[in-house]
Amino acid sequence: MPKCEVLLIRLLLLTAETLRRDFEAKLKPFDMNDSDFRTLMMLYSSAEGSSTPSELCALAEQKPTNMTRITNLLAKRGFITRTHAVHDRRQVELKITAEGSHFVRQLLPPMFPELIEKFACFSTTERKTLERLLKKFALHLDPAESP
Repeated sequence: MPKCEVLLIRLLLLTAETLRRDFEAKLKPFDMNDSDFRTLMMLYSSAEGSSTPSELCALAEQKPTNMTRITNLLAKRGFITRTHAVHDRRQVELKITAEGSHFVRQLLPPMFPELIEKFACFSTTERKTLERLLKKFALHLDPAESP
């Protein structure tokens, strides 16, 4: 049994699950989960605040059915709008609203101190090394994706 590799994978999974659980707890009072917020963040951080459902599916690693659920929820809350693309009326374009942008700007800053604290056990050099190694590992696992 490749003991070192098994231990590394287990540590990565445990760490990721703890981080996800902590983040989900922060989102719960706002009736959101990680997938919902990640989708909203992708629109918020996109150049024009817009994207298509298929692009978001690929970026968020979601199935079309779940992306429909997510976008329905975000639209119902007034965080996004759906329109038909100008260049192709068959294509749906999702766009973050002013209310959605405001929600993101209000929600994120209070999370930053705790996020910084989570990595306080590492020096600046160690954080950069961890980032470099995780990127290297991610590219090795899926060379088509670049983090």
